[in-house]
Amino acid sequence: MRKAFLQLHIAVLLAGFTGVLGRLITLNEGLLVWYRLLFSSATLWILFYFTRKLRMISFKEFLKIFGVGLIAALHWVTFYGSIKYANVSVALVCFSAIGFFTAIFEPLVFRTRIDIWELLLGLMVIGGIYIIFHFDPQYKIGIVVGIISALLGSLFPIFNRVLLRTHSTETITVYELTGGFLALSIMLPFYLRLFPADHLIPTLSDFWWLLVLSWLCTVLAFQLSMNALKKISAFTVNLSYNLEPVYGILLAFVIYQENRELKSSFYVGLSIIILAVALQTLDVYVKHRKK
Repeated sequence: MRKAFLQLHIAVLLAGFTGVLGRLITLNEGLLVWYRLLFSSATLWILFYFTRKLRMISFKEFLKIFGVGLIAALHWVTFYGSIKYANVSVALVCFSAIGFFTAIFEPLVFRTRIDIWELLLGLMVIGGIYIIFHFDPQYKIGIVVGIISALLGSLFPIFNRVLLRTHSTETITVYELTGGFLALSIMLPFYLRLFPADHLIPTLSDFWWLLVLSWLCTVLAFQLSMNALKKISAFTVNLSYNLEPVYGILLAFVIYQENRELKSSFYVGLSIIILAVALQTLDVYVKHRKK
């Protein structure tokens, strides 16, 4: 059990590290995600082929997973775009708005009643982001892009819940990454016309950091999460991932000293967001204990 918890928190820490790498890699955000999807999907195809975890699916089912992969790809592009236009800390604060959008979209997809408490907690997060938005105008573009990223990020797990009814986690992951890669490959020429890149080929430094992003923060994090799920509940795993923005922001403070760039309004907004996440965590825990 102790080993499973260690694996889980390493996976969460690796997920938080993606923001730091997004600032470190000099590629345009569209190219960054394209290379990440290329390396990750190719690695998983090889890994799952030899471990015989991959299952063939119909073309109709592939299209469904392809669509979710497209949403994931666009979520990553806008997330890294938010980092480029603002910084890692601001992008991760905006990432916290996922809870607000989930509280709206999940009941619509599954045709259930909207949870007013979850909606209020989501509005607290939006309020925290607004404080940063209002008092730190230099980050406005990054915040808007980050909010779009959070909206897309909220749809990704909701549709995955539907897919998990009929497909294994491994099958969904490899086909989603492949679908996202193919979709972004089609869109990239048009994207680069709108947002030109300084260079198309990663530098040697970028190449190594892309491998870290793909192999450690994507493939290894996925494997560690799956291993942890064999010993601990999905509830505990999902709850632990609430720490991802916290880990990411702390890493950005340590590595880039972003705390020196941020005004007091950022910390006021961040405090409100952390309170909302803590209340949400407590609420989910209490509901789980009652069940």
